[in-house]
Amino acid sequence: MMSAKLWAPALTACALATSIALVGCSKDTKQAEQGAAAQKMPPTEVGVIVAQPQSVEQTVELSGRTSAYQISEVRPQTNGVILKRLFTEGSFVREGQPLYEIDSSINRANLDSAKAALVRQQANLNAYQVKANRYRQLVGINAVSKQEYDDLVAQIKLAEADIAASNAAVKNAQIDLGYSTVRSPISGQSGRSSVTAGALVTAGQATALVTIQQLDPIYVDINQSSAELLRLRQQLSQGSIDRSNNTKVRLKLEDGSNYPIEGNLAFSDASVNPDTGTVTLRAVFSNPNHLLLPGMFANAQIVQGVIPNAYLIPQAAITRTPTGQAMAMLVNAKGQVEPRPITTSGVQGTDWIVTQGLQTGDKVIVDGIAKVKPEQAVVAKPYQPQAAAPQAGAAKQGATQPAQQNKSSEQKATSNT
Repeated sequence: MMSAKLWAPALTACALATSIALVGCSKDTKQAEQGAAAQKMPPTEVGVIVAQPQSVEQTVELSGRTSAYQISEVRPQTNGVILKRLFTEGSFVREGQPLYEIDSSINRANLDSAKAALVRQQANLNAYQVKANRYRQLVGINAVSKQEYDDLVAQIKLAEADIAASNAAVKNAQIDLGYSTVRSPISGQSGRSSVTAGALVTAGQATALVTIQQLDPIYVDINQSSAELLRLRQQLSQGSIDRSNNTKVRLKLEDGSNYPIEGNLAFSDASVNPDTGTVTLRAVFSNPNHLLLPGMFANAQIVQGVIPNAYLIPQAAITRTPTGQAMAMLVNAKGQVEPRPITTSGVQGTDWIVTQGLQTGDKVIVDGIAKVKPEQAVVAKPYQPQAAAPQAGAAKQGATQPAQQNKSSEQKATSNT
């Protein structure tokens, strides 16, 4: 009995030591298995693009409105009654085309009177000249006094001045008679006529008879913030962008479609609007089909310049730190992930324009960027954009529509029953 009691504590201690040893062995074995499994896992595959420098257009999209290239408010330049309108409202008229006919009876009478006065002055001049020729001979033999001859010469000069005044009066009368036919000063689209036949009009009246607008080409007035304009000028002075060519402008219409013809930036205002803080830019677009009408809203995409040696990187490949620093994940020569801070300068389509931080041949991770971390070994494969996703979605939608049609047919049959 005493020996059994003495051996019991010893046996318990041995059993405890044995269990601890077994647990330790199991932990070591589990860690070893995990390490072996980790070593056997293949590196993560990522899709990369190879950075290649290129000349990239720097664009900015701004809102604007169209305005006519030329506007002419046609007003009468003589008094009279409108006899007839010679054009169709809303039609295209040519420069010099007759628009209105004003009663010309008074102007014609004024012209006849001016011509008659001119004939009278010429007759007086002829009489003075004949008399002067006679006096010139008589003065030589002292048959006529020198004073009488000098007076006759002065009368001839006055008659010549009267003839010049009469000629001017005839020309004025002819001009007034010509104003009896109101002509279009420019070629363009006519608007609504403000008068009809029988209306009395006066020279220089406040109300225009009709407004003519030239629509081809056409202006697009754009508002750009002064801060954006200042940044652009600083980039030009630093040589960051090239603006050797004319600035091109592309247009997006109100319905979302793109205008097929590119325009050119023709004018930039010299002052900033203090109310809006913007500068007005004016672009010129060809408008052969008169698709653009004055007053239409449009978004203008202005090519401000060309950035040399820039990189186009998909937006999915760029992340930003909490401080706003743009970061790209690269695959270095060792096949490991390397973070790289970069500098962007705008967007082109779905790509960032990268101006600093990348070098030619860098492998930028685009696909799988969320599954990697710095210094992780990866396998780089060329990035393939997923273009089949829309087709799959369309197929799925096509498969859903027949099912919905069948379901509606079943519901209709049930309701009929």
